[in-house]
Amino acid sequence: MDLNDIIRDPNWLAHRYVESKDAIQFLKVPREEHARATFITEDHLDPGLPRLEFDRRAAIGLAPSPAPIHFIFHSAFCCSTLLSQVFDREGLAMGLKEPAILNDTVGWRRRGAPGRNVAEVTDSALTLLARPFATGETVIVKPSNIVNGHIRMIMALRPNAQALFLYAPLSLFVTSVAKKGLDGRLWVRELMAGFRTDGLVQRLGFDDAALFGQTDLQIAAAGWLAQQALFADLLPLLGDRVRTLDSETLLDDPQRAVAALASRFGLGADEAEIADIVATSFGRNSKTGEAFGRSDREAEYAGAASAHRDEIEKVIVWAEKVAEAAAIPLDLGSRLLG
Repeated sequence: MDLNDIIRDPNWLAHRYVESKDAIQFLKVPREEHARATFITEDHLDPGLPRLEFDRRAAIGLAPSPAPIHFIFHSAFCCSTLLSQVFDREGLAMGLKEPAILNDTVGWRRRGAPGRNVAEVTDSALTLLARPFATGETVIVKPSNIVNGHIRMIMALRPNAQALFLYAPLSLFVTSVAKKGLDGRLWVRELMAGFRTDGLVQRLGFDDAALFGQTDLQIAAAGWLAQQALFADLLPLLGDRVRTLDSETLLDDPQRAVAALASRFGLGADEAEIADIVATSFGRNSKTGEAFGRSDREAEYAGAASAHRDEIEKVIVWAEKVAEAAAIPLDLGSRLLG
C-alpha cells in the first residue's frame, strides 16, 4: 500500500512517532480491535498487526480535513476507560484509548526536544488521529495521564475542542494504588518522576531528598495532588471549554453525566440513544468486559482499604495537610453537572 491509501483508510492508526526519522508508524487496527484492547498501546494490541512507516511531513500533506476532536483528560483510576468506551459507537463517535503517539511526544519533550518542535509533531499526531471510521463521527481521545503536562498545548492546538477533567477522590486513588500491589506502587513512582521533569511537582514544596524519603503511597498521593493542582490552574485559563467530573458522581448518575458530556462534545445523541449507551456500557468492567456493578466495585475497594487501612489513613491525613499548605483543592466540583 502507498501512503495515500494508508492516510485514506482509518483502520491504519497513527500509532508511534519515530523521532530519529521524523516519521509516523501506522498500525492497522480495525474497529473491533479498538473495542477489544484496553488501551491502544503495545501491551494491549495484537503484536501481529501490520505496521508501516512514512515520513511525517508527507503524511500530513495527504491528510484529509480532520474530524471534530475532543478530550477526556484524567488522573487515573477514575472510570476514564469506561467513559471513553461509552462514546465509541458506530455512526456517533470514535473513542481512542490512550494513543501511544501522544505518549511519544511527551517522552521526546522530556528528553529535551524544543517546545516548538514538540508542538508541531503533536499537531500532526492530532490531525492523523482525527480520522474516524465513518463520515460524521466525532473523535474522542482519552490520553494517558502522562500526557497531562501537555494539556495546555493540546487545547491551544485545537481551539474548537472541548475537554473533560475526570478524577477520582483522593482516598479512592490511593486505595487503587494499594490494591494493585507492587505494580501500582512502581507505576506511581514512575509517574511522579515524569511529572517532576514536566515541572508539575514544584508547587508541592518537596525537594529531591524529601521525595526520596516518602513511602509509595505518599508518592501516590503527591502525584494525585500534582494533577489536581494542574487541573485547578487550567480551569480559569480554558474557561468554558472544559468541565470537571469525579468518578463517584459519574457512577451516581451516569445517565445525566453521559447526556451532558455528549452535548458538550456536540454528538447529537437523543434521550433514547443516551439511555441505550448507559444500559450497555455501565455495569461491566471496562478492562475485561465482564459484569461488574457498583456493589462489586465498592466491595473490591473495601477489601483493599481494609488490608491497608493504617497506611492509607495516615497518608490521607498527610496529603490533606500538603494540599492545604499548597492551596490545592481536593474537590474540583462536578461542573459538568453543575
